[in-house]
Amino acid sequence: MERFLVKQAQGDQAGKGEQQEQTQEESVTLGKDPGGPRKRPRRDTADRAICGAGPRWQHIRAEGLDCDYTVLFGRAEADEIFQELEKEIEYFTGTLARVLVFGKWHNVPRKQATYGDAGLTYTFSGLVLSPKPWIPVLERVRDRVFGVTGQTFNFVLINRYKDGSDHIGEHRDDERELAPGSPIASVSFGACRDFFFRHKESRGKNPRRKVEAVRVQLAHGSLLMMNPPTNTHWYHSLPVRKKVLAPRVNLTFRKILPTKK
Repeated sequence: MERFLVKQAQGDQAGKGEQQEQTQEESVTLGKDPGGPRKRPRRDTADRAICGAGPRWQHIRAEGLDCDYTVLFGRAEADEIFQELEKEIEYFTGTLARVLVFGKWHNVPRKQATYGDAGLTYTFSGLVLSPKPWIPVLERVRDRVFGVTGQTFNFVLINRYKDGSDHIGEHRDDERELAPGSPIASVSFGACRDFFFRHKESRGKNPRRKVEAVRVQLAHGSLLMMNPPTNTHWYHSLPVRKKVLAPRVNLTFRKILPTKK
């Protein structure tokens, strides 16, 4: 049985009072934190929380898993951004809308797009992707993430799930282009969906170890920071949820190494 960590929203979207409720900082710890002391989200965020302006962080911990979660955008602002994303994002078509799995090409069970700085490339499931230039709505979200974490990003992978039948299987974000030691910031808009972490040694029919899976509900307007060494030890997925009828758009901001000339 998986461990359930975060329940921020009921139904497809988070409640109206989210922004007002994010005024304190929480910790959730599973097992030991082998990484020891590490830079946490910016402390001036906690200081602003005294005035009711800072997000409320939940720290998700397990063996080799280190994540921070908050609802970053209130309902009205999240709705506005979601509508802009639906109008502005240009998703891949044709061969770029396929993925290589175990040597065979399949249609991607979601829509995808990449945006970012000029001169970058990103290899993902057999595809070499070059990002489109930043657009204002993506810069708005990126800059908000920087404001509360102090982390800079030069690339974003966007996944759109039309409903609960669209999904993504277990994988790790460990591509060689990622800057070593950098976190990945996952920002979600639209339908609330289950997100699973599974330890690499607990996968398959005959796992080497029994490590409890971790389930997180990603709410409308939420931010999940996946910090090192999470992607070294844990796979993550967004499974099928047929009862979910509304769309979801997820932005995963990354720090990519410049392409060598």
